[in-house]
Amino acid sequence: MPTSKNRKGIIKHVASIIIEELKLENITAETFNPDLDLVDELGIDSMDLATIALVLQDEYKITIDEDDYPKLKTVSLIAEYIEGKLAAKN
Repeated sequence: MPTSKNRKGIIKHVASIIIEELKLENITAETFNPDLDLVDELGIDSMDLATIALVLQDEYKITIDEDDYPKLKTVSLIAEYIEGKLAAKN
C-alpha cells in the first residue's frame, strides 16, 4: 500500500502508475500535470482506464465501481476519489 494518504502523495503515486502502465516517456510523476484530461489530452481508452483502476484498487485496497470510471478524468479527480474511498473505510 502506498505510504502517503494525503492528496499530494496520492497524486504523485497515481501519476507514477499511469506513467508506468502507459509506458510514457520523458515524463515523471513530479512533472505530470494532475489536471491533464486523461481521455481527451492523453488518449487513454477504456481498457487503459480499467487497467489503471485495477492497479489502484490493489494498491489502495479500495473498490472502484465501473460506473465511476467516467468521473476519473484527471489525476486530481482520481486522487480526490481515492481520498473519499479511504476516508469511508476509516
